[in-house]
Amino acid sequence: MKVCVYAIAKNESKFVKRWVNSMREADEITVLDTGSDDDTVRLLKECGVRVESAVLQPFRFDVARNLSMDMVAEDADICVCTDLDEVFVPGWRAAMEKAWRDGVKTLKYRYTWSFSDDGSEGYVFWIGKTHARRGFRWVHPVHEVLEFEGGEPLQAYAVGVQLNHYPDSSKPRSSYLPLLELSVKERPDDDRNVHYLGREYMYYRMYDKAIETLKRHLSLPSATWEDERAASMRYISRCYSALGNNREAERYALRAAAEAPHTREAWVDAAKMYVNLKDWHGACFCANKALAIKDRSMSYINEPDAWGYAPYDCLAVALYYLGDYKSALSAADSALSLGGNDARLVNNRRLIADKIK
Repeated sequence: MKVCVYAIAKNESKFVKRWVNSMREADEITVLDTGSDDDTVRLLKECGVRVESAVLQPFRFDVARNLSMDMVAEDADICVCTDLDEVFVPGWRAAMEKAWRDGVKTLKYRYTWSFSDDGSEGYVFWIGKTHARRGFRWVHPVHEVLEFEGGEPLQAYAVGVQLNHYPDSSKPRSSYLPLLELSVKERPDDDRNVHYLGREYMYYRMYDKAIETLKRHLSLPSATWEDERAASMRYISRCYSALGNNREAERYALRAAAEAPHTREAWVDAAKMYVNLKDWHGACFCANKALAIKDRSMSYINEPDAWGYAPYDCLAVALYYLGDYKSALSAADSALSLGGNDARLVNNRRLIADKIK
């Protein structure tokens, strides 16, 4: 079985050696450089990587990835698309080959998109950027995805594969917004891209545009995935809260929990909202609903905050104001065990403990 890795790159010299070392289990490594003015190309070639160059004006991720895919050998069995700021844990090839049975066209595997300052995992989900050599093309200017010409390809899960992302924090994401706007303009009924665009507006604190766009996502006939619909509702709630409209913030937070009650994120967002509103009974209820959910989603609709100290913190604060200091202390201890030495958590625990004395 022939395994080939392909990637795009621009000014990634600091990552080259680490990336190549983690990809060496492949039979071939190819990179399309899209205009580096540092040592990226030279270092890649010194490491034995086959490199071609193409400057795209205007730049689009789908076009770049398709050009890089075209560089892959025609006789490749498994094509693995990565970025130079990503690192495979050793043993990934064997795990992929084990999962690649007859008829499989694409693989999904565990991906850690971010890490906390203490080294613990942040955003974790399963991605599918590994595929058969033929029948696939990348689509969308940004947040690009693989599209298969034969309908829905047979997909397998490569248990044991772990890909870690260590991004360059100095690189801005300013290009994402115009590319997302272009993506929605090209495919206005693509629910996934409309959701992403609304989320991006929220990140930029363009709250009115975010609300309008996310509501449009919810109105699309194809927007049927409960988890993503609930995420749009949560983002709408956050936007209304930022605008001081607590009534609509509460309405959409509760709609999110009703839409996807199996997601811890929806309940944590609702718990946080009720803490801000000083509705301690509501905060307790939602925090306990969150903590009752033990299984983290495999999709990108999960947030590290919900799986860290946040639900315990909300519970501790609410119980404190309700006068249940013993239970509040237990929740505060749990929050502190997950939050390290966060000064606010330490101070909260001290205040609660002082009430018990």
